[in-house]
Amino acid sequence: MEENTKKIINELIEKNDVCLFMKGTPEVPQCGFSLAISNILKHLEVNFKGINVLENNEIREGIKSFSDWPTIPQLYIKKEFIGGCDIVKEMFEKKELQEKFTKEKIAYKN
Repeated sequence: MEENTKKIINELIEKNDVCLFMKGTPEVPQCGFSLAISNILKHLEVNFKGINVLENNEIREGIKSFSDWPTIPQLYIKKEFIGGCDIVKEMFEKKELQEKFTKEKIAYKN
């Protein structure tokens, strides 16, 4: 991965407590998995930054190397890689995602 791409990804994760690398935008997701995570975050009324990887192929490929995770979407909370769609859905259903937000002092609605 190019050093500049790594720097951009790092800055996005640093500046946003909840950062979702996704296909499309939170308003118009371009895949079902991105839609699912986006909807969970919206349901919890979490303030999050959606990064549309379809707009930048270097970020699209770079985020996979950055996290060592082969698929998109990818969710980061307070600079920590949480996972993709299946992991986030499971965490939400088990209330682990909500516990993580509480622990990290990120506002959400129950």
